[in-house]
Amino acid sequence: MGEIFQDAASIDYPIVDADAHVNEPPDLWLERVPAKWRNRAPRVESGERGDIWVFDDGKEKWPVGLTTVAGLSFFDYKPFGFTYETIRPGSFDAKARLADMDADGIYAQLLYPSVTLKGAKIYSEERELQLACVRAYNEWLLEFCEGSGGRLFGQAIVPTTGIDDAVGEVRWALEHGHKGAVISSFPNGSLETSPEDDAFWGLVEESAFPVAIHIGSFVEKSVVPKSRNWTGLGFVGAAALTKAGGQTLPAVCEVLFSGIYERFPNVRIVLVESNIGWIPTLLEQADDMFMRYRWYTGAHEQMKRTPSEIFHRNFWATFMVDTVGMDLLHRMNVDHLMWSTDYPHSGSDWPNSRITLERVFRGVPADLVRRMLHDNCVELYALEVPSRL
Repeated sequence: MGEIFQDAASIDYPIVDADAHVNEPPDLWLERVPAKWRNRAPRVESGERGDIWVFDDGKEKWPVGLTTVAGLSFFDYKPFGFTYETIRPGSFDAKARLADMDADGIYAQLLYPSVTLKGAKIYSEERELQLACVRAYNEWLLEFCEGSGGRLFGQAIVPTTGIDDAVGEVRWALEHGHKGAVISSFPNGSLETSPEDDAFWGLVEESAFPVAIHIGSFVEKSVVPKSRNWTGLGFVGAAALTKAGGQTLPAVCEVLFSGIYERFPNVRIVLVESNIGWIPTLLEQADDMFMRYRWYTGAHEQMKRTPSEIFHRNFWATFMVDTVGMDLLHRMNVDHLMWSTDYPHSGSDWPNSRITLERVFRGVPADLVRRMLHDNCVELYALEVPSRL
């Protein structure tokens, strides 16, 4: 056995954070969407409960709350009451973000949204308005990453308005420098696969463009928290289910058993913020059910490889605090696992991520730790970052 990881002081390579977030600035959509849509574009309303995002004339609302708590004591967490004047500027200002990364010992970050975590459908069901909001966000995120010296990398969001729009936005994202894309549905815009999706899968396979599924989206209503009050045991239970993979397992099974890997064997799917301890159990049961049921269901004619083989080859996953996952590394493809901070959301331990690293990785072979903190992310997204500090 090689050297064992003991403490964060032994890390002599740049840490790449596989899942961090931006809190989109209040004027993002008001400044960028065509004038005809501005009265329905996402905007911030301020009141006694702090700043609250309002979508499409109030059809959806989202508080500035648990996505903004980096650096606070747990005693100060709350779902409402924050404003853009009081949250850390690193949420929405790139220069401040780099300073916060330096304070936490993080070299580079892959960036996901906050307002759009539920998917592009939160903007509106109306096609033209949704597309305008999607493009406004994707353009802004590229600008946010500019001037970071190759330390911030954007993940484009994909519209849910149909296959042509999904393909078109991914082509645009590829041409303009995004490192991956986030889907909240199958490319056709629904939660059921369709033959028309092949145009999307063919494009991302050909371009080796990673496609991410983040918690909070690509999810059936049955696994969405029932409580909208953000308080009580019910909300805590829903959060526990989500971080243990409860929202992600259905999405994984939908994609894994969709048949796309027979036609597009190199599509890369990234599972974001659902941790990893659940992976060996799912794969064991998926293989067992496949072996038992493949003949009478006809699945043997639709899928030639076992589910676990496809998963280990084609799926990547990010995690934050998952010591159980570390105990089960021998049951996973370690080259496809990537650690993340979740900054500035409530899963973040900023500015003390070094303590978290020591908690999670103590006793793990140091070469595996390097893969999960640096190598895997660099290879997946083809990042040009230094190999040593």
